[in-house]
Amino acid sequence: MTGTLAPTKPLTAQDRCDRCGAQAYVRATLSGGADLLFCAHHGRKYGETLRASGAELHDETDKLTENRLRGDDHA
Repeated sequence: MTGTLAPTKPLTAQDRCDRCGAQAYVRATLSGGADLLFCAHHGRKYGETLRASGAELHDETDKLTENRLRGDDHA
């Protein structure tokens, strides 16, 4: 075992923000291994604090821009 985190699977439309229930675009993996999911808004709000406490962040908020460019309003 190398001590690095295994790659996380991509977030889907079924993944919901633990704070508000919107679609999740950010996964925070805490130092103990638990995951928290956040929408883009809450990911920005709590991201720096989580990172400072040792959490690894997996950010897929770029999907929002990609969906807008394609004209997909379901993001």
